[in-house]
Amino acid sequence: MSLNDSEIQDVVIVGAGISGISAACHLHEQCPDKNYTILEARDSIGGTWDLFRYPGIRSDSDMHTFGFRFKPWTNPKALADGPSILSYLQEAVDEYSVQEHIQFGVRVTSASWDSNEALWTVSTLHSDGEVHQVRCRLLFMCSGYYNYEAGYTPEFPGLESFAGTLIHPQHWPEDLDYQGKRVAVIGSGATAVTIVPAMAEAVEHITMIQRSPTYIVSMPGKDKFYNFLRSILPDTWAYGFVRWRNIRFQSLIYKRSRNKPQKMKEWILRRVHKALNKDIDVDKHFTPSYDPWTQRLCLVPDSDLFHALNSGKAEVRTAQIERITETGVLLEDGSSVECDILVTATGLQLEVLGGVKFFQDGEEIDFPSHYMYQGMMFSGVPNLIQTFGYINASWTLRADLNSQFVCDVLNKMDATGTTRVVPVLREHEQNMQKRDWVTDFNPGYFKRALHLFPRQGDHAPWHNTQNYLLDKKLLRHGPMDDGVLQFLDSATDSTDTAAVESGDTTEQAA
Repeated sequence: MSLNDSEIQDVVIVGAGISGISAACHLHEQCPDKNYTILEARDSIGGTWDLFRYPGIRSDSDMHTFGFRFKPWTNPKALADGPSILSYLQEAVDEYSVQEHIQFGVRVTSASWDSNEALWTVSTLHSDGEVHQVRCRLLFMCSGYYNYEAGYTPEFPGLESFAGTLIHPQHWPEDLDYQGKRVAVIGSGATAVTIVPAMAEAVEHITMIQRSPTYIVSMPGKDKFYNFLRSILPDTWAYGFVRWRNIRFQSLIYKRSRNKPQKMKEWILRRVHKALNKDIDVDKHFTPSYDPWTQRLCLVPDSDLFHALNSGKAEVRTAQIERITETGVLLEDGSSVECDILVTATGLQLEVLGGVKFFQDGEEIDFPSHYMYQGMMFSGVPNLIQTFGYINASWTLRADLNSQFVCDVLNKMDATGTTRVVPVLREHEQNMQKRDWVTDFNPGYFKRALHLFPRQGDHAPWHNTQNYLLDKKLLRHGPMDDGVLQFLDSATDSTDTAAVESGDTTEQAA
């Protein structure tokens, strides 16, 4: 698809990963009269699932909640591999005629809002070097939350001296031969616990080197109950039932982790003790110093990581790294790990709104000075919505909610004859206490970047709740006329906070 620079789109979606595809499918069904385009910097759909190619790449959420609300996941696997997820996304693209709306090889560099025209002008750099602009009424950022160009690698002393093959999982070489090699993986998160069992059978030996342990929970790779239901019920019924069951279970686990962390910790560690050989030190290697869900739990299918460790082909070392040597990794406890291949599974670099520069009437928008509205809009910024998923549940749950919200906003703008939608701080909220964009969650990759992101307020609707059941109630069943979200019909309409403070509804403001 190509667009003339003079064309005006109702919606521009940035990103053709899970969030962007969700947005497009919702628009197709609920706003069929709206024109839209998807701008995708890569050459194919899928986002994360097209970018990452490391061995064993898979979901770390069950596919009955990671799949779209509107499209049943019919693969028998509950924790699915990357190619299966890509296939599912392509099916959605085909079924909802999304492909014709995607421009590939188009990177968004900046976006400027003009209040007089009530339009965003989106500047893009194409893969052939051409620079173009697209204008739109509403801009929907579905570009994820991390930098696709580079992952995070700490400054390990001596890293440049390593004589073997050095890899970051975000840039895995397709032709890597690791048969019979010695491999070391630095890291203990979802990527590391996936790579280790996936490579274990082929390598001579593989070692996971971690600075500190992570909570690891095994779940069945296939949901037998769901697969049984599919044999007796229509797919939509079976999917809907199991999806709701899993949402409730996720919510229960998270709440128990917050309310009774010691009980939750004991439950997890009992399962780990049962899965591992007695000679593996669970206290040292699998007992974190933090409470469950202050960092993300890692899911492994059918105990594959534990089986790899029990086999002796894989091991865990828990220690600080003193330096990287020519032949491997020297640890601070004096031991060393010799390897031919060194994998730095050390995390992501977070990025605000895809690294795009935003301007409002000529002034650059400083997002840390803005409050988040319902976890997806920004105080005082019109017609801009973003998707950021859940850290304690499946990303797609939030993506679908936000896509639905965009459709509801567009339909309300049509019904009220308005051109702008903007959340506005009320008078008593001007000096509201600022909180981090995500609270009670402190892995290193978040802490490194929180200062770059917008802030939460100290009360609704200025919260990023990270609670699907609450968000579902607020966004799908709650009123838009909440005293904060204003629908306006021209640049001369006032977004004066006093109007909101006086109790005017959004329709009155319009």
